[in-house]
Amino acid sequence: MRRIAVEIAYDGTAYSGWQAQANAVTVEGTLRDAIRRLCGEEALTFGASRTDAGVHALCNVAAWDTESPIPAEKFAPALNSFLPDDIRIIRSWEAGEGFHPRFDAHSKRYEYRIACGSVVNPLRCRYVCGVRETLDVGAMQKGADGFVGIHDFSAFCSAGAQSESKVRTVTKCEVYTDAGEIVIGVEGDGFLYNMIRILAGTLIEMGRGAKPAESMADILESKDRTKAGPTAPPQGLTLVKIWYKTTETSNAN
Repeated sequence: MRRIAVEIAYDGTAYSGWQAQANAVTVEGTLRDAIRRLCGEEALTFGASRTDAGVHALCNVAAWDTESPIPAEKFAPALNSFLPDDIRIIRSWEAGEGFHPRFDAHSKRYEYRIACGSVVNPLRCRYVCGVRETLDVGAMQKGADGFVGIHDFSAFCSAGAQSESKVRTVTKCEVYTDAGEIVIGVEGDGFLYNMIRILAGTLIEMGRGAKPAESMADILESKDRTKAGPTAPPQGLTLVKIWYKTTETSNAN
């Protein structure tokens, strides 16, 4: 038995998230179907990040065990021939027996993109959150600075989260402009259910002046979901990078 790992990118618009579900079309379910068609096996895949419905990825990582003799590097092109155009395997390799895409990752980076103005470019509407007002990027960065560190992020977690501990480490939280869009870039060792989207909604309120930029510490300390901002729409969010403990499996540029 061999463990195959893949780096997978996808436009999440048409999918009910990553995780396989019995009555919904998901990225993982579509990948499993491609493996079944290629290898004739029912693969039990496991991924690095269970992205929500409508959320995108440039670099999610998945792995599964197989008895197929196909060379590891050939899985990428072979699976792509069975996958829809909005899901692509970037590369594939043979991982160590104990490799786990989620538990072996030491850091992930997500980016949330915002387009300000009354009209959103129709070629970008699948990948940005549209906000009519002009946002104060400086105020948003001030709020983002307070998000960095080891905290209990209960105030930034939606109901239904499976994690018992809400403590996570955020190593970077930056707000900047790129190609006319505002980008919120967040890096950390792991994230709670809807954590980045709630952060984005909170920073948007700070950018509007509806919530003080200095209030981030108080929101975190409260551990109260109602103190943070709304959950921002999913289409602005993309999983951008994952770093692993070994360079062999790292997809950092």
